[in-house]
Amino acid sequence: MKRMSFRDRRRWSPPLFLLLVLLVSGLAAWGTGFVVFARRAAAVPQDSGRVTDAIIVLTGGSLRLTTGLSLLEAEQAEKLFVSGVYRGVDVEELLRVSRQAPAAVECCVVLGYAAGDTRGNAEESANWLRSQGYRSFRLVTANYHMPRSLLEFRRVLPEAEIVAHPVAPSNVHVEQWWRWPGTTALLIGEYNKYLVARLRGVFE
Repeated sequence: MKRMSFRDRRRWSPPLFLLLVLLVSGLAAWGTGFVVFARRAAAVPQDSGRVTDAIIVLTGGSLRLTTGLSLLEAEQAEKLFVSGVYRGVDVEELLRVSRQAPAAVECCVVLGYAAGDTRGNAEESANWLRSQGYRSFRLVTANYHMPRSLLEFRRVLPEAEIVAHPVAPSNVHVEQWWRWPGTTALLIGEYNKYLVARLRGVFE
């Protein structure tokens, strides 16, 4: 392949050349950030022994709810708040769907219906936590969703102690995402949402 000569390079107008440099630099920065994001999603630790005031579960998968209920039954917190529940779903139905014994935990489960996205989850949960006087909580969501969730929750609850408790869906392979096209697409979408959330925080 013939290399571009100095004379050929001169034919590129300065604005076009600058645009190309910015595009390549932006893609490189995005790719580096994505790899770091994927590693972080795969490596978020679980502090299983820490007792908190409450447990917050973000809807989006049955594994999240069953994990939250198991933590509640193990007395890891006083109450469990489920954020982003569909309208019309009550505690008994939620427990039945998750195959938990209602009598054991029904009294300590609170459902939130106002949230429609991760930012809404954080705001809805923050309102509930403050109404209860709670200052620490365990956050349960999927591992790939945890970085953005922590970002949103720390933004609205800077005073609270948050214990991250990620769950690993069996169909999402974050440890070897490059081998699974579905996981790769999921992580790319989540990473882009994470970047948007960070940028929104800069301008708010």
